[in-house]
Amino acid sequence: MTHLHYKRILGFDIFDGEKEQLVAHLDQQLTHGQVCLFYANSNLLQHCYREAAHYQGPGIVIANDGIALDAVAVALTGSRFTANLNGTDFTPYLLQHSQHCRRTFLLGGRPGVAEAAARRFGELGIEIVGHADGFGAMQDLPALLARINALRPDAILVALGNPAQERWILQHASQLQARLLVGVGALLDFMSGNVKRAPAWVQRLHMEWCYRLCGEPKRLLRRYTVEMAWFFVLCLRWRFSAGYRAE
Repeated sequence: MTHLHYKRILGFDIFDGEKEQLVAHLDQQLTHGQVCLFYANSNLLQHCYREAAHYQGPGIVIANDGIALDAVAVALTGSRFTANLNGTDFTPYLLQHSQHCRRTFLLGGRPGVAEAAARRFGELGIEIVGHADGFGAMQDLPALLARINALRPDAILVALGNPAQERWILQHASQLQARLLVGVGALLDFMSGNVKRAPAWVQRLHMEWCYRLCGEPKRLLRRYTVEMAWFFVLCLRWRFSAGYRAE
């Protein structure tokens, strides 16, 4: 098997490779048991760096998401990530190409969002066996977990925003029988059409964050200014700490 590469940022070992390599790696991991897939953006890392130990182990895979991770990777390791494996693009690709993920359950979003997203996934040839919103449906947790397990999904996409979705997955993974659990952030909003994604040319310029900021300034302004600056400070502090290891 091809040797896998990772970049270590704030104590998180983040996969560094092409999307085809990540699909192959996930499929290989899924033959051994349940896998949790997380997408590391600056927001997740700065809120969870004290919990980095919980994001390690053979059943956890972390992919890079966003230009901030590229900028930090250059500063810490001298090179960018090989590819931007953001959840919005990679998750549908994974579900279309994985050998082990045929049946998918959607969890999260406002009422109606997951249902609309399910239709779009269906158009891509991805089988959605059920869905539940991230509000009322989560009030009775035992009933929700039982319902999900009864539907026997291979994959569960959890869209609760980070770091809430990652913490939820880590807390409840052992109670779920699905092979793969994925924290997908705003994916269901994009798939449902509830939130419009940046045009392709904006994505190619790595300016999707700016497009989203213009569309949701009240929610994202602090994240993309104050919190982003703090993320870079944290990374620099960690870079010169005794526990630093680039890869």
